[in-house]
Order: sequence, then structure tokens, then C-alpha cells
Amino acid sequence: QVRLVESGGGLVQPGGSLRLSCVASGNFFNIYTMGWYRQAPGSQREMVATITSGGRTNYAESVKGRFTISRDNAKKTAYLQMNSLKPEDTAVYFCNHQLGSWGQGTQVTVSS
Repeated sequence: QVRLVESGGGLVQPGGSLRLSCVASGNFFNIYTMGWYRQAPGSQREMVATITSGGRTNYAESVKGRFTISRDNAKKTAYLQMNSLKPEDTAVYFCNHQLGSWGQGTQVTVSS
């Protein structure tokens, strides 16, 4: 079982930036796809961005051009850089490992 620990959430004003981090336990981090998902109150969890072992990325249309997913295999860490944040980005953000593990989530609130 892979354990994932997210950090970096918080309260930010519209137009601001945050960087989320997800540290994974276990071996062979470098061969697995990692992803970021989010869930707003009353909504289903949705994919935000994914990154394969080879670095290929995929983004939800709503975040393209504003968010960037990346990974540091030596640190077993995945990142989500979020720029130009909007109130509709407010949600709990979860890290996901290809083997099925989820992190505990980190709250992101975009509000003035």
C-alpha cells in the first residue's frame, strides 16, 4: 500500500498562486502515473491533471494554461503549480497514485 501525503493548500485571493506537493512512500515511484483530483462541496471528484512515468501530462480543460503538474522522482514527489486561481478552483485537492492510493486531501480556498 502506497501512502501519499499532500501539503500546500490554503486560502488565496483570486489571481493568486499555490503549489501543492504530494510525497509518496514505497518503491518504484518513477514508473507510475500520478494525478491530482479535486472535489468541491456537493460535487463529484474530478481529474485535474495527470503525469505519466515518461512525463506526459494531461489536464482538465478548466485548468489548462493555469496549472502545471510535475514530478521529482528522486524525492518521490508530485507537484501541482496553480496560477491565476479562480473562486471556482475552491475544493479539496487529492493526490492519486496509479496503484489506487489516495492522499488525505488538502483544502484550497480562493476568495477575496
